[in-house]
Amino acid sequence: MKWIMTGSGAGPVGCLTAIAFAKAGWKVAIYDARPDMRLPSSKQALAQRSVNLAISSRGLAALYSVDPSLMNKVLDGAIPMKGRRLHVIDGKIKDQLYDSNGQCINSIDRGILNESLLEEAIAFPTIDVYFKHKLLTADFDICTLTFEAQDIKKNVDIKFDLCIGADGSYSNVRRQMMRVTRMDYQQEYIPHEYIELKIPAGIHESGAKQFLLDHNYLHIWPRHSFMLIALPNKDKTVTATLFAPTSVLDQLNTRSTAAAWFNANFPDIVSLVGEETLLTDFQRNPRNPLISLKVYPIHSSFFLFAVEIKALWKAKPYHYKDRCIIIGDAAHSMVPFYGQGLNCGLEDIRVLLNILRSEGAFHPRKRKPGQAVDHRLENAFERYSATRHEDLVAIRDLAMDNYVEMRHSVTTPTYIFRKALDSVFSTLTAPYVPFATLARTLSTERTAFPPGASRGWLSQYTMVTFRPDISYATAKKKVQRQSNIVTGIMAVTLGGGAGLVMLGVWAALVFRRR
Repeated sequence: MKWIMTGSGAGPVGCLTAIAFAKAGWKVAIYDARPDMRLPSSKQALAQRSVNLAISSRGLAALYSVDPSLMNKVLDGAIPMKGRRLHVIDGKIKDQLYDSNGQCINSIDRGILNESLLEEAIAFPTIDVYFKHKLLTADFDICTLTFEAQDIKKNVDIKFDLCIGADGSYSNVRRQMMRVTRMDYQQEYIPHEYIELKIPAGIHESGAKQFLLDHNYLHIWPRHSFMLIALPNKDKTVTATLFAPTSVLDQLNTRSTAAAWFNANFPDIVSLVGEETLLTDFQRNPRNPLISLKVYPIHSSFFLFAVEIKALWKAKPYHYKDRCIIIGDAAHSMVPFYGQGLNCGLEDIRVLLNILRSEGAFHPRKRKPGQAVDHRLENAFERYSATRHEDLVAIRDLAMDNYVEMRHSVTTPTYIFRKALDSVFSTLTAPYVPFATLARTLSTERTAFPPGASRGWLSQYTMVTFRPDISYATAKKKVQRQSNIVTGIMAVTLGGGAGLVMLGVWAALVFRRR
């Protein structure tokens, strides 16, 4: 049997999916519309527009579930970040640790991660990779895909048993599925864009390169309506990304205006990079859109957010019969402000594999004579569409909300007070679960998200980033309940403090049981 991955299927999600299916006995063919990303020309194009990635527990758990050694290899190319370092407008620096137990998120260059997974996939004897093959049409009923093979300037027809679309936000697989699921599709821009900048490596007195910023933090310059973030790279440089309203960037249309704006809002960045270099990069590098996409399938509505034309689906199904399913950015791209785009896409694989195994549909087998549909495979896809949808809606909402938190809320007294309460209540009610334990457990669990995992008081960031055993939807609902309690505590505090201790103890006891 042959499983076909189509479109830009050689991204991180596509490569990991290919590896997982190849290990299960499938013959895999990856078709990617782009040239080989390992070519110098591809790397140069990627460097101008790619936001650095932050891989955390959800993505790592997915890697572990496919191959623990693959997770370790990815971590070797990453830099751990233990918290946020806030650069306030008055020049003060404030640190906010992500986790009291020392858990970190990991900065990794998109190209390094993708190349590592691609080479792992290519090393499998049962995986073939075809670059510069653009999907033109798909007939899922007769299991035929038509590609434009750009090098030979010829169209080729490919037969398949299962098509998995991991071909990104411009997904041609999704477009072909929309033909058979009768979806209306609408695109709207949201009024913010981003520009990539670069903070160079410094030179130590010994002559060796060194970081100009502490490399174990995600650096944030929150400026209320806009912000700049910076993530470290293995070569001692730091990738900085400016997020700002389009209306603000439009006003920076001369070199002198941009210079005045950067000196007023980010004087330390000007000092680190150098004014001339910073302004040259700002004017040369492309402005990348943040786009909202809406799709309305029959009997349901659909809202999508995007970065670099990325879409987040808020509708189902994600499959067509037993023939095709979409995952990763093809199904749910989101704004990057929670660092969950990659992690969510990789988690799609873990969730899908879990369901396929439970339905007895993971390993390849021939259909019976006269059997039009593999019902076990179709049932697995239906379960995935039904159960994964709510999680994807939840993380889209949480990612958008986190933009406001990062550029504004992180410096407010209310936010700091809420974080303090989260820390106290969590210590009282929720025991720490090490990632190594979670990874081993989830690789053998019969369900993707074990019941009871969210007991105790847990902060939103902990659940989303460090607890892959808790679904996004569960995390969002739990945070809403906890927020109601915190609002009550704050009301009591502002009213003079009477009963604050009793209210806090009551909250802790309640969440110890949940």
